[in-house]
Amino acid sequence: MSEPELRVFALEGIGEIAAGADLAALIAGAGAGRLRHGDILAVTSKIVSKAEGRQVAAADREQAITAETVRVVATRAHPGGVTRIVENRQGLIMAAAGVDASNTPDGTVLLLPVDPDASARSLCAALRASTGLRLGVIVTDTAGRPWREGQTDIAIGAAGVAVLDDLRGTDDASGRRLDVTVAAVADEIAGAADLVKGKTSGNPVAVVRGLGRLVAEDAVDGGAGASGASRAPGAFLLQRPSANDMFRLGTAEAHAEGFTEGYAAGLAAAAAASAGAGAAAGAAAGDAASVTE
Repeated sequence: MSEPELRVFALEGIGEIAAGADLAALIAGAGAGRLRHGDILAVTSKIVSKAEGRQVAAADREQAITAETVRVVATRAHPGGVTRIVENRQGLIMAAAGVDASNTPDGTVLLLPVDPDASARSLCAALRASTGLRLGVIVTDTAGRPWREGQTDIAIGAAGVAVLDDLRGTDDASGRRLDVTVAAVADEIAGAADLVKGKTSGNPVAVVRGLGRLVAEDAVDGGAGASGASRAPGAFLLQRPSANDMFRLGTAEAHAEGFTEGYAAGLAAAAAASAGAGAAAGAAAGDAASVTE
């Protein structure tokens, strides 16, 4: 039995991306003779956004962040301004709504793809058609994490590959039943790919090899090789619904919300008590009148 092995390497020579660029052709060209069946391509969202024309004029980055914000999760003031953690139009919880001002001309910012999963599906289908290979595609972006310092890359779009490997109902190496284990394999792949892509190397695409079991036969499938995969879920499946999030708000926001709700409840209780006291006084006065008569 062969030992499990994972290989990760960057595709060099892709170059700067302009609006309207054929990403599939550029990636296939850079990977000519190097790609194999079952490879997973981790593609930085920045080049997807550039190819899709998501670079917009914005003299004020904060204004662009506000425009992309659906819900404010947490804010934190610092000497340089205010950091905002928000839910953006794509449903992602990210600092600055994923708005990027790095490696863009002055006076412009880069927004995330409108639909990262759709972008991944289109790219995956085009790459499979041009190469004849069974490939998976993950669109990645950098994000911070609760409880942990630093940032890592995560999957914000996916096609042809499982994003979750649901191990619930199976047994571990000791024969114990797994009841809650669902591996976020797409995020793990994105993090591994970032180790070779880097932030300043100019290599926006990495190949992850050795996880062919997660790559689906169909370019829009969720990954038939994964135990818990379903048809075309994409990376959206990784987003936890707000109602299920135990940390839906930052500490300051949760305190303010609790204070507001508690204050309103206090006013309501005081009003009810006052009304009850008034009714009791009225009843007592009535009783007194009956006695004097």
